[in-house]
Formats: sequence, structure tokens, C-alpha cells
Amino acid sequence: MSKTIEVENLVKVYRNGVRAVDGLSFSVDKGEIFGFLGPNGAGKSTTIKILIGLVNPTEGRLLVNGIDITKHTTEIKRATGYASQETAIDDRLTAWENITLQGHYYHLNGREIRTRSEEILRMFDLYERRNDLAETFSGGMLKRLDIAEALIHRPQILFLDEPTLGLDVQTRQVIWTYIERLREEHGMTIFVTTHYMEEADTLCDRVTIIDRGTIKAIDRPEALKAQLGGDVITVSFSANSEPTSVLERIRQIEQVLSIEKNGNGAHRIMVSEEGEKIVPQLFALCEKEGITIDAVSLKKASLDDVYLHYTGHAMRNAEESKETHFKARMMRGKARRK
Repeated sequence: MSKTIEVENLVKVYRNGVRAVDGLSFSVDKGEIFGFLGPNGAGKSTTIKILIGLVNPTEGRLLVNGIDITKHTTEIKRATGYASQETAIDDRLTAWENITLQGHYYHLNGREIRTRSEEILRMFDLYERRNDLAETFSGGMLKRLDIAEALIHRPQILFLDEPTLGLDVQTRQVIWTYIERLREEHGMTIFVTTHYMEEADTLCDRVTIIDRGTIKAIDRPEALKAQLGGDVITVSFSANSEPTSVLERIRQIEQVLSIEKNGNGAHRIMVSEEGEKIVPQLFALCEKEGITIDAVSLKKASLDDVYLHYTGHAMRNAEESKETHFKARMMRGKARRK
């Protein structure tokens, strides 16, 4: 399968000394939905901006469609579409005016703009609302229009930076459907950044876990979860308990792959299979040692577990704060326009 994007040892150091990207190497296949999974500040947006020619790399070899990004920026911009975290929509314009304006930015002629605008608005089920002001649109409709604008020049590669940030679960799933249609009906290569585990798991053919500017793991979501094992037992011991001996006994069980302590003080026991048989053994050992268990849970390995395994920390709290900030900023913007 041909490679649409090839990146080797990508480094970006800003003038203030911040090393936003630190030696990234990866490739993206033609027609693939490829995901960067990581928290705010991981280097996801910086990587995309470098790949579309908005930011210059400090080091690295970067090819898009076999073209050197640093030498042929104009060609790269014609071959790629980009939708950022915040929609580039003018609320005072209609959907039709927004998308045709984007066509003028790419120097398309009038006939091309009319034909493509209708085609894309129909594709995203927005044609019937083409003459309505964007300020009347829901968050999901605005995001669909924003992605539609990124397609007016018919790019081969589409970059989506947090495409469903701030949207509810149902609306996210609608956006996923449109993204999948772009790949299936047009053979488009799509590069997605996200901090939503379900989005990465459901949408992406391959997922790259990125943290603090470095790649921690890259593979199909199913393969990443399989590498950890079949089941995850999470156990919290009482504050005055010392479970070291119990955990050592559990570690010797054949099905147990690893035992790690997470940031909340609980222990995660990864097992290859039959986790439901390990839990009774855990309780029996604790009873024998006089150790109290406060809580225990058993579930299949998820991308949350994969992320925690490779980075050593969860990102839920930080990203919930980011999403809350994003929604608040959107509300302030709407209030100013009233």
C-alpha cells in the first residue's frame, strides 16, 4: 500500500525553548483514517500545522504524496484540507456564503465554486439550509459546515484537529459517519487528532498514542488492546493495608501479565484471560493476610488502559477542563454577537 504521508524524526522547538514535537516518525497509508490520540499539549496540533505548511519544522524529513513539505508548500496546501479545533465559520454569513467564500480563497472560478458548493453541502445534508445564517446552526451543523469548507478544493488528504470537541455523544457519532463516508466514497486519506478514546477506537484504522511530543505506541486499536491482555482488574486497598505480599502472589499466577499502580493509588492487574477467576483468588489471599479491599472492578482492556499503560497517567481530567473551557468560549462568542 502506498504511503500518503511519511515523517522521519520530526522536531519542533519554538523560540521560547518549548520542544513541542520531539523526534516523531510515522507514516500514513493512502485511504487510511489515521489518528493521533493524546491530551492538550501533546504535540498533535503542531504536527498537523507542520504537515499542511502553516508551521516550519525545526528538524525532520516530511513527505506528503512524495513531495517535500519544506520545499513545495503551495503544492501541499492544494493537496490538503484542514479543519481546526475552532470552526472557521462567519456566523453573519449563510452556509452558502461561507463555503463559496472559501472557494474564492482557493482561486476557483465561479462555475467551480457553484458546482462544488452544492455538491459538498448536499454531501453533508446542509443544502436545504444553505440560505440560513450560520448563527442559527447547532454545534454539530457548524462542524459539518466547517469540514465541508475544507473540501471545496477537492483535497486528497483531510486533516481534522479535534473534529468533535465540545459536541455531545450523539452528534459526535453523526460526524464520524460523515468522515467515514469521505473515505469510503472518495478514497480520501484522513488524519484525525482526538482526546476521545471512543472516537479513536471507533473511527481510526490505526491509532498513535502521543504524549509530551513523543510517540508512545502506534497500531490498530484492537492490536493495542490485545497487547495489554484480555481483562483488567482494578483493586483499591484500605489506607492502612500493605498489599505487597498479596500482589507478589497474584503476580505469580500464569494469566497475570502485569501489575501497575495508577495515579489514584489503585492497582491495575492485567490478565490474559479468565479475569473472573483471578478475583476470588485475590479476595482469598487478602482475607488470609488480613488485608481489606475497598473496591474492585473487572473489565475488558480499553484504550483508556492502553493510554495509561504507555504514558503512566490518565488524561480525562485535563481534557474535561479543556472541553469546558472550549464550550465557555463558544458561549461568550455567541453572547457578544447578540
